[in-house]
Amino acid sequence: MLTQTSTSVIPFLGSDVAADYDAAKVVILPIPYEATTTYRRGCENGPDAILEASHQVEYYDEELDREIGCDVGIYTHEAIADTRHEKVSALHMLQVTQETTYKLIGDGKFVIALGGEHSITTGVVAAYRQAYPDEPFTVVQIDAHGDLRHEYEGSIHNHACIMRRVVDMGLPTVQIGIRAICKEEADLIKEKNLTVFRAREIATQPDWIERAIASIPTEKVFLTIDLDGIDPTLIPGVGTPEPGGLNWYSLTSFLRRVIETHQVIGMDVMELAPIVDSVVSQFTAAKLVYKLIGYQALSQGW
Repeated sequence: MLTQTSTSVIPFLGSDVAADYDAAKVVILPIPYEATTTYRRGCENGPDAILEASHQVEYYDEELDREIGCDVGIYTHEAIADTRHEKVSALHMLQVTQETTYKLIGDGKFVIALGGEHSITTGVVAAYRQAYPDEPFTVVQIDAHGDLRHEYEGSIHNHACIMRRVVDMGLPTVQIGIRAICKEEADLIKEKNLTVFRAREIATQPDWIERAIASIPTEKVFLTIDLDGIDPTLIPGVGTPEPGGLNWYSLTSFLRRVIETHQVIGMDVMELAPIVDSVVSQFTAAKLVYKLIGYQALSQGW
């Protein structure tokens, strides 16, 4: 069952280049779910804000010398697990997210999920585990926070627990841009010898990208991007901003290298909380999604 709770769809990049489902290689999956935000609310409005801002992104990518959006075929799915109109339980969100993502994978689509809070990623990753039961993959996380707490505020499905759920699935992880963790998370990192590239290290060690790439233990990769991993001077519209994040060119250089050197099987972009009367956060997020599509297209020969 593919529950769809929104009747209107804002196509990524606009209707002029929107592909129909059968022809599309990429599917944008909006998941405007918010239930456990602990500071600034509003990430349930993130997907639509990114989709609307994408209409202002140039089709031509000057880095790749190509109009990616006109070539690849991008389809925007209806929203699922939409808390803007009614309450949605965490378990229902995870179920419908896993079911929908798994169906899209089965149809041969490259899925980019847009959140919404980061707890959504548990359902997305579960779908890829279901689709690749005998093929290991690494979850590469860009984030300000470790998200490794066992539970937070009484819930194991809090947005502060997503990477703990991934670790519990037995999947390898590589964390990028981390600069805010609690002692429980620090202890878990040491206990399990988790791979973490902290923001301070990224800022001071120019070779961090190649070392991070070399640390990924599997050919297949799932990318999860919490937008607070990026410096808040670039994307201030997040729920829990932290100073000292990745800059634009460091971020995109790393992402391009990951996609060039590994088989990226899926992605998500989470936690945009739009700011009233400011478009910089959603535009930057929309351009980031477009860059990701471009790098994937180049890697796959689309």
